[in-house]
Amino acid sequence: MQIVSHYLTFDTTDAIDIVDITSAIQQQVDAASITQGHVVIFSCHTTTALTVNENEDRLLVDIKTYLRKLAPPQARYLHNDLHLRDVPPDEPINAHSHLMAMTLGNSETVPVVDGQLALGTYQSVMLVDLDGPRQGRKVLIQIMGF
Repeated sequence: MQIVSHYLTFDTTDAIDIVDITSAIQQQVDAASITQGHVVIFSCHTTTALTVNENEDRLLVDIKTYLRKLAPPQARYLHNDLHLRDVPPDEPINAHSHLMAMTLGNSETVPVVDGQLALGTYQSVMLVDLDGPRQGRKVLIQIMGF
């Protein structure tokens, strides 16, 4: 069995930004020449998440609306009491982002069959930045197989 790991970075442009990273993952599978196995995709941030879902514009708006209702940015959170803890000078007020990320999760596993990600017809792997916009959001791709 072969194991190949690679970090990918993505820039985001919105407070909640959903980036389809499927093609970037498939490119790594192609480069690894693995035809049977699986890919673990892991977010390297506490305010980003990963999900498999449909990349359809109106659904993406619905997802963002749902997440904002789930953890409203304007709600009262203890984590946002920056004056009560040691933080860097650029520390954002982002408790809501952490809570949304915990809800969605920080990893996905996708099978590789005949060298292709075994996703359904409408499925895409999406990085969800919940504390954007940001540059250099890092995702670990670990491909295992034969």
